Amino acid sequence: MAFSFLPSMIVRSITDLTPEMLLGRGIELLMLDFDNTIVPYTTNVPTPEMETWLRQMAGSSQIKICVVSNSKKDRVKIFCKEYGIDCITHARKPFSKGIFQCLEQFGMKAEQCALAGDQIYTDVLGARSAGLQAILVTAIDNHTIWLKLRHVAEMPFIWAARKRKLHV
Repeated sequence: MAFSFLPSMIVRSITDLTPEMLLGRGIELLMLDFDNTIVPYTTNVPTPEMETWLRQMAGSSQIKICVVSNSKKDRVKIFCKEYGIDCITHARKPFSKGIFQCLEQFGMKAEQCALAGDQIYTDVLGARSAGLQAILVTAIDNHTIWLKLRHVAEMPFIWAARKRKLHV
């Protein structure tokens, strides 16, 4: 599989992704990171826009969604159950364990899938290494110095992707 830190696409928020856009790229299963992609680390409450998007996507017959999170906390499972979304925790991204578990659970091939998340070194690298399209989402809230420093370290890859016109 490919080893790459460059996302296939960059979006401001996962709410910018539509079934038509995803299907146009051959994506039938969208894996989602949880923390700082769907909700901030500090809460389990999505914005009204995010809640509407999640309910629409979860109810869609066109695109399947599954949260694939490195989190070991029950908050991810509780959240996903509330919204009727499948989830895999302890995913160990950038390693492929959770990604392959999701592919097997849905009976999908990597070429039919994408993973959307806010981190280059876990989400993008994990997706690309497993053969998925990688969608980089702007982090909801880099509220600690460590998250801010991580973002600075990711900037060269973000700039390279933007130069290649991968942002939407």
